[in-house]
Amino acid sequence: MKTLPFFSRGKVVRGFGRGSKELGIPTANFPDSVVERLPADISTGVYFGWASVGAGEVHKMVMSIGWNPFYKNTKKSMEVHLIHKFKEDFYGKVLNVLILGYIRPERSFNSLESLVTAIHSDIEEAKRRLDSHECRKLRDDFFIPTTDHILNGH
Repeated sequence: MKTLPFFSRGKVVRGFGRGSKELGIPTANFPDSVVERLPADISTGVYFGWASVGAGEVHKMVMSIGWNPFYKNTKKSMEVHLIHKFKEDFYGKVLNVLILGYIRPERSFNSLESLVTAIHSDIEEAKRRLDSHECRKLRDDFFIPTTDHILNGH
């Protein structure tokens, strides 16, 4: 994918509510307007990178882009799991993500348990890849300015 790394930003919206409740893996969802602006060469699947809420601390993340075939969604989504425990939700806050790489294509699963196992495997793969010097350097280079600084064009 020629467009990686790719930066995306948008306000967190409510999704289907499955991440926390059904899967035990909370996700932050981007609005349709952000999903529609993805470059054409970013295919559906699971990605890894860095994310921050507003100008807050930068965390490792894993992201699903696609139709979530297990749930047979009719709308394409971008669901981000920040690899960090937050004390409260952040609906309506600005989420910044730097997508660095691709883990695997999206696929359906035979059971909820196999889906959860795959997501945990994706999280471990993201952690491993993000520990590389190259990925840490991209985080540091990209997230130094505060969100306000970026939004004001300085």
